[in-house]
Amino acid sequence: MTNLVNTIINGDCLRVLPQLDAGSVDFALTDPPYFVRYRDRAGRTIRNDDRQSGQVLDAFKDVYRILKTNSLCVSFYGWNRVDAFFTAWKGAGFTPVGHLVFSKTYASAQRFLRYAHESAYVLAKGRPELPADPINDVQPWHYSGNHGHPTEKSVETLKPIIEAFTKSGDLVLDPFAGSGSSLITAALLQRRYIGIELEEKYCVLARRRLAGVERYLAAPRRGPQREQRNVHARQPGRIYAAEGGPR
Repeated sequence: MTNLVNTIINGDCLRVLPQLDAGSVDFALTDPPYFVRYRDRAGRTIRNDDRQSGQVLDAFKDVYRILKTNSLCVSFYGWNRVDAFFTAWKGAGFTPVGHLVFSKTYASAQRFLRYAHESAYVLAKGRPELPADPINDVQPWHYSGNHGHPTEKSVETLKPIIEAFTKSGDLVLDPFAGSGSSLITAALLQRRYIGIELEEKYCVLARRRLAGVERYLAAPRRGPQREQRNVHARQPGRIYAAEGGPR
């Protein structure tokens, strides 16, 4: 499996995950389809979002197998399909140990309510060690702009999760990697990663973004004074956009 580390694999995770070694991954962070036939304002859709949820969510059986004992998985989910997600998570062996809510400054839709949050469950395999400095279960939502993918999560949103539940050098898995934001966040935090994505166009985009991160990390750092001025002059994450990385 060594040759798969720090790569994004173009394929169906239901076929790819069985090829990964049991107990080889430190942490999983993923954003599966929500099974709501989502279509954004530009008309973009998501592969498998119209399939039976059980078929796709069977992937969590292998996610559980691949994770090391006493480790965690964080999975976003669709609130109106939460029963299907819980069936899959518990059926795989996971125990829910926490719930994250990401509060938006805007509503992504409006019906009976204004939908102004995203959410994810923290799922345990075994008895993971408690983090030294737990994050709040309500987190700010940083809008990605959805430039590359219709449901793209921003690096700023994912960063506190990976920081809290992993350490430098850990291996992070995302079986529904999309345009690669989880992998980019892992790379920026000096974690290793493996991503799997069904659609080739998003794999191409993720590889381009990851190459930009590699250039950014390899570039000589400026002196402290110049760096401090840049921190105030530019928003976090936009540095990487200039290098072809996350937007």
